Amino acid sequence: MSNGNFSAEDGPPSVGRSLQQARIAAKLTIDEVSATTRVRIPIVQSIENDDYSRCGGDVYARGHIRALARAVGLEPAELVARFNEGRGDAPAPEPAAPVFEAERIRSEPRRPNWTAAMVAAIVAVVGFVGFTLVNGSGDGAADQVAQSESPDAEPEAAPEDDAAGGGDDAAEDDAAAEPDPSQSAVAGAPADKVTMKVVASGASWVMVTDATGRQLFQGTLQDGDSETFTDDDQLDLVTGNAGAIELYVNGKHLDSIGDPGAVQRLSFTPGDPEEG
Repeated sequence: MSNGNFSAEDGPPSVGRSLQQARIAAKLTIDEVSATTRVRIPIVQSIENDDYSRCGGDVYARGHIRALARAVGLEPAELVARFNEGRGDAPAPEPAAPVFEAERIRSEPRRPNWTAAMVAAIVAVVGFVGFTLVNGSGDGAADQVAQSESPDAEPEAAPEDDAAGGGDDAAEDDAAAEPDPSQSAVAGAPADKVTMKVVASGASWVMVTDATGRQLFQGTLQDGDSETFTDDDQLDLVTGNAGAIELYVNGKHLDSIGDPGAVQRLSFTPGDPEEG
């Protein structure tokens, strides 16, 4: 043995020789073996020559031998044993740390998760309380429904007016109580002033001014809109769609102030309506 090389003169061929012969028999090139095992080509060549100086140590050499043996169809364990014999090394013992660690972990008892247990207990209590409340309110509602659907349940007493047939009379009284639009238009209008209520039955532009020419209103009234104005002496009205305007002047309804689309100008003073 010299420079990391060794060979046996008698007995089976060396590890490197065995790997080389098996590779040739498998019709594999060094490049192909290197690509399969990821062992660099110079290292494969050195191992086949029983030179392990490029391996970086016996541990790496054993790993390369196992990889090359599998690639060429040999038993890795046998070649590693022969390598160990040639190097004078005893087989490396199997590491026991993983087994010991696994056994220690398995034997360690699991501690109870008190936090999870407390959360589960709180959820159970809240759920029970909610279920009780829902059941209680549901039972009350069910009792009410059952009472209303029971054939023996007494009907509610009808109002005296309906029972006595006075419903129609009450409706007539209400209708009589409602003032006529012409009466309610300017309720309580003072006799010494002029009061005018403008009601729109369609869209119409309207402008209202007082006796001094001061503008009280200007704008477009839409269907259903109304405005009321009061002055001591005079109110002047200009409308752009006379047919869409109804007027109540001093509590009296004017039947018509003009045709639809017509521009109308009117003036009113205290007393009976008179068109100015």
